[in-house]
Amino acid sequence: MAPRPSPRLASALLAIVLGTLVWSGIAPIERYTWMLEIAPVVIGAPLAIVSFANFPLTRTLMLAIASYSVVLLIGGHYTYAAAPPGEWLRDALSLDRNHYDRFGHVLQGLVPALLGRELLLRKTDMRAGGWLLLVGTALGLGTSALYEILEWPAALGASALTGEGSQQFLEAQGDLFDTQKDMLLALAGALFGQLFLARFQDRDLRGGGPMPRMNSPR
Repeated sequence: MAPRPSPRLASALLAIVLGTLVWSGIAPIERYTWMLEIAPVVIGAPLAIVSFANFPLTRTLMLAIASYSVVLLIGGHYTYAAAPPGEWLRDALSLDRNHYDRFGHVLQGLVPALLGRELLLRKTDMRAGGWLLLVGTALGLGTSALYEILEWPAALGASALTGEGSQQFLEAQGDLFDTQKDMLLALAGALFGQLFLARFQDRDLRGGGPMPRMNSPR
């Protein structure tokens, strides 16, 4: 199974992401933190461009990846603790912190889960069902855990280079259980993506045709 290529959508999303990348790099709050935050975009965008001709992604996955990229780029420019969308929400709801990073962690679980799901459906004999849900959830949660681990040396490097970048990159905002909450939100994102967005991904994979046959979990 393979989706119909969507070059117009892919080009539009790429233009949005690249335009946001350029804007994000203009006088960010902290340059080292910005470089760390945008790394997934800088690595992923060329891979998506090179692979598009032979392995175009579904519309659903492209939209999810582009949305996550924009969230990362905005967070990198302002730092997550000072991102305007989170500031507006905090003021409107009288919250105790900027929760923009929480939304990013939901997408951090959702995007790897949908990406892994699509790769498995297209490249292996695995079908939609309980086992695929389990593997996709593990990919989303595992990506979040890996990111939290990598934050450790990255924050130490930021501290050594800037003296202030470690706190800006970690974005704990004084929350003792920030890491656990981030991973919980990534888990929620992975489950949401597979339980509510997978139907659109499946339709894309079938070119608008019938849904893939389900495997019963064993």
